[in-house]
Amino acid sequence: MQDDIAAIIADIPALAGWQGKAERLGGLTNRVYRLGDAILRVPGEGTADYIDRAAEAVAAEAAAKAGVSPTVLYNSPAKGIMVTRYIDGTTTMTPQAFRSRPGAPARAAHALRQLHHSGQTFPTRFELFAMIDDYLRLLSGKDVTLPQGYHAVVAEAGAVRSALARNPAPLVPCHCDPLCENFLDTGTRMWIVDWEYAGMNDPMWDLGDLSVEAEFDAAQDTELLAAYFNGPAPPQDAARMVIYKAMCDLLWTLWGLIQLANGNPADDFQAYADTRFARCRALMATPDFARHLATLQAS
Repeated sequence: MQDDIAAIIADIPALAGWQGKAERLGGLTNRVYRLGDAILRVPGEGTADYIDRAAEAVAAEAAAKAGVSPTVLYNSPAKGIMVTRYIDGTTTMTPQAFRSRPGAPARAAHALRQLHHSGQTFPTRFELFAMIDDYLRLLSGKDVTLPQGYHAVVAEAGAVRSALARNPAPLVPCHCDPLCENFLDTGTRMWIVDWEYAGMNDPMWDLGDLSVEAEFDAAQDTELLAAYFNGPAPPQDAARMVIYKAMCDLLWTLWGLIQLANGNPADDFQAYADTRFARCRALMATPDFARHLATLQAS
């Protein structure tokens, strides 16, 4: 593996002269390495099927200009290889870290708001239901089975689709895949990394998806929203956040099945998909979800 990385490093001008060992870091679908003050990202097998690397490259540069992401030192969309500046003194976030580090949800909210209000433009639009359709088409040619009842839940989500279409939110640059591990906390600010799914989107997607990924409780959701809006969240925004908590699970269920079909060994992706789908169905069955959907439908 080190020989493979050495060959990649040799072709990157920004890493010229590097002689040390590449330290393997995390990554569910890609290989990520620290090389001194630089981070090298090597794309995972099969990711070209569903990642637009050219769009990712533009988004990563734009996010750096927005001041929420590290400087990009090298980018090769054709190869999917990216090198960014390493940020010292940060903690890679997890659900536990979001619970134990005071003010972490608020710092994440401030970083997301800075991105959303930056005026940057990403080249693609993150379209939830179009992505569900695309992922279903991709999976139709692979040897995997959808969770029982998946199509019925997609049909049920048609009410969400209609409500969102009638009252579309202004599109802003969004991360769209706010895993905990994509947030790096200094204790005073958050940095955001990994722009593979970034696009113009409803800003409440980022908040709702982060809430799910970080396993926020009601108090953390309140902190997140209050910090983002600098006060109580408008009812329609709060409603969209909660609705997206279910919808992100509906989408990422399919993503997990794609990883399973591609033989990704990084996780138990069958369990990942099953857990996502069960959580989606459970939230959609709650009175709270129905209440928030009614708020959107009435607006």
